[in-house]
Amino acid sequence: MKVLQVGSFIREQRRNASLSLRNLAKKAGVSLPYLSQIERGLRRPSADILQAIAKGLSISSETLYVQAGILDPRKDTDLRTAIQADRTISPKQKEVLLSVYESFREETARRRRRRAPESEATPRRAAKTQVAIAEGHSREPRRTGTERRAEGRGRIGLAGGGDPRLQSPHPAPLRSPSSTPRPSVGERTRQAMQGRSRTRWQTRRRLCTRCSGRARS
Repeated sequence: MKVLQVGSFIREQRRNASLSLRNLAKKAGVSLPYLSQIERGLRRPSADILQAIAKGLSISSETLYVQAGILDPRKDTDLRTAIQADRTISPKQKEVLLSVYESFREETARRRRRRAPESEATPRRAAKTQVAIAEGHSREPRRTGTERRAEGRGRIGLAGGGDPRLQSPHPAPLRSPSSTPRPSVGERTRQAMQGRSRTRWQTRRRLCTRCSGRARS
């Protein structure tokens, strides 16, 4: 066991966490003299003692096992172990990083769970689409509105005695337009003025008739 290396590592982690030797001994559940001897490399701690000290320092026990030489360092060390073994950041910063990391992992897991039913339903949708396409080819072609209206006009023409105007998809108008030419703007204006003058003359005549009748009486 690398006694000196693990002792100096525990001391460094305790100072980064701003913990006194007494507070760490209380958290780890070991005596103060025993913890002091471990930091100075005078005692060889057991795996259980290292686990208790790691819990008091808020780091993983695997980190202390690697420092003590009990475990070999893994090349594929996970992010949690790397964060907890980092000596350049404080324990509070480690907690923040770990919480952010866990939140990202949970969010990714939720997205994967939501995508799983969609990926299972995609082959079913494709099969339904292929069946619909096959059925569409076997059915009669869909007619447009113009074709349906033309067919309706043809049926009406057959029922009405075979009138060719009714049987045609574009029947000719049944009534011919009026042959009387439309008067021009000047003609319409002159007619309007003649009507107004005639109305004024009739009004004056009525007034004269009334006045003459009153004079006689």
